[in-house]
Amino acid sequence: MTVPEQWEPRETPEVDPETAPFWRAAADGTLLLYECDDCGLVFYYPRAFCPDDFSPNVSPKPATGTGRVYTYATTDVVSEWPSDDLPMVSAIVELDEGPRMLTTLVDCDADSIAIDDRVEVVFVPTDDEDVAIPVFRPTD
Repeated sequence: MTVPEQWEPRETPEVDPETAPFWRAAADGTLLLYECDDCGLVFYYPRAFCPDDFSPNVSPKPATGTGRVYTYATTDVVSEWPSDDLPMVSAIVELDEGPRMLTTLVDCDADSIAIDDRVEVVFVPTDDEDVAIPVFRPTD
């Protein structure tokens, strides 16, 4: 699922060999998590080593793209942020697989967001066709 170009121009994150598969999958509409092949820990953000046992045996795996709002904050003023997208809702989403992601919530009324609201991932395109930004929107 892709969100219309509501944040254009959206700054493209720095892509390196370690994170390139994550960004490319997002551009194709898939949220990737990483799993340690040795200890089984599922984690986010993309990295070459398990954050628990430092094993280099990690593999990307598609996530469901669903979760719940763990916590959030809203702001009415953000420098250089499009006024049509304010207030901005920053959130930590706990994915159904367990990892938590710092993100923004879109397509929502900032006054109606609550802890534990169910959310699903959507992807904001960037100027780079191989990179999209995962954000979340309420499902209820």
